[in-house]
Amino acid sequence: MQRYFNTEGSCDPQKHYMVNLEKRLELIKKRYVERGNYFVINRGRQFGKTTTLKALADYLTAEYIVVSMDFQMLSTKNFEDEAMFSKAFARMFITSLSNTRTEEIGELLKQVSDLIQKEPELSLDELFHCLSRVCSRASRPVVLLIDEVDHASNHQVFIDFLAMLRGYYLNRENIAIFHSVILAGVYDIKNLKLKISPGKEHKYNSPWNISARFNIDMSFTADQIAAMLQEYENDKKMGINPKAIAEEIYRYTSGYPYLVSGICKWLDEELAGADAWTKEGIMEAVKGLLDERIALFESMVRQLEEYPEIKRMLHAVLFEGRRVVFNINNPMINLAAMFGYVVNRANSVQVANRIFEICLYNLFLSEDELASAIGTEAERNQKQFICNGRLDMDLVLEKFVLYYNDIYSDNDSKFLEEHGRKIFLLYLKPIINGTGNYYIEAQTRDARRTDVIVDYLGEQFVIEIKLWRGAEYNERGQKQLTDYLDYYHLKKGYLLSFNFNRNKKAGIRELKFEDRTIIEAIV
Repeated sequence: MQRYFNTEGSCDPQKHYMVNLEKRLELIKKRYVERGNYFVINRGRQFGKTTTLKALADYLTAEYIVVSMDFQMLSTKNFEDEAMFSKAFARMFITSLSNTRTEEIGELLKQVSDLIQKEPELSLDELFHCLSRVCSRASRPVVLLIDEVDHASNHQVFIDFLAMLRGYYLNRENIAIFHSVILAGVYDIKNLKLKISPGKEHKYNSPWNISARFNIDMSFTADQIAAMLQEYENDKKMGINPKAIAEEIYRYTSGYPYLVSGICKWLDEELAGADAWTKEGIMEAVKGLLDERIALFESMVRQLEEYPEIKRMLHAVLFEGRRVVFNINNPMINLAAMFGYVVNRANSVQVANRIFEICLYNLFLSEDELASAIGTEAERNQKQFICNGRLDMDLVLEKFVLYYNDIYSDNDSKFLEEHGRKIFLLYLKPIINGTGNYYIEAQTRDARRTDVIVDYLGEQFVIEIKLWRGAEYNERGQKQLTDYLDYYHLKKGYLLSFNFNRNKKAGIRELKFEDRTIIEAIV
């Protein structure tokens, strides 16, 4: 069977094109497992946790007895009481080791099996006594690995299990137990928000948290993506440029594993052929992903509804250019980082990758579209902006000035300062919707300035949106824009200035700056 790019479930290097995990596994082993650490691998959804855990279990088997479990395999009934959970855990323990065909393993499993038969009301205490005997008689250290631990987060018996595991682990020099404990899920166990009674009481699981800090980067680098694509090229022989393609994919994904695989899968299966593996093809693949009902994006929407404080924070960062200091002790920042939605860049909260940014912009704008008068005007006159398949950005800016002054001239300046860039994006979105994409350059976004990059059928436009702060500041903005045009190898750029001086002169003008042309729109 030919290998393919996989976005459904864990990856297998024999079946799928995937990043080589050897160095990551070696680092986890040396930094955590060899030291006998209890640690939690918590990353956002579809971040490659299960793939890493399965590869790690295989990687460790030469030196350790690995007990690998997945709490998704347990039903709600298994968490009803201590006896149900203890027996379910014991059965999973047996299943995990049953494929290891050695005389030693058979004897160890017999002890667990006999316990299930002998104790109809098996307690956690009896379970751990048995697990301790198994670990004491094993010829190699035993490593416990549990995936999807947050599947159990709302159950008191799971907290009791963690508490007893903590006690045994802390006393492991005197009582035999697992050499290393590895838990994995979206939530770190110290952040599991528990509803453990029929009432509305919530508490955090911090009293039982003894995990070592897991700080290994599980995102992909551009070099890792290029190595994966080189394997693809070796098989397909299409003449693609793995390094250049990998760098462009990384620019959109920042190495988020699912998004990397999703773009590659789209290029390989939906667009197909060597012509797909280009900058324009990647743009189209990104648009395709964003137009699909993807579980990762749907999960993001649900989390933002569940945690409105995160939603408000992201809205302020994206639309108001507000700088939010990255403080991991802030519960909402911590949760947003744990979900994989934000990262710490220059000690500021930033959206984790360009695709997430586009997704969030689309979400926030869609909530305002029905009430957007300027968006309605743009949609009504959408066809005038497209000529021979090309987007006429000069006309887009010209009409924006006209519509804006007609619709918003009576609004106060404070409202317009806070919402100006959103108003422009509400206007732009229906014009390019269905054909083009836009994104915001994070490094230029602040309260005064932001750069919007529009991709339309392979053609790019750079639009700097800024608040007017005088002629000198405006000239600096023009210079910054030309520097950015150099980066994108463009000769023409656009400057949208929100000017709240009473004697301003609104309208469009063309400027020459060195060998660049700048179309400035003032509203």
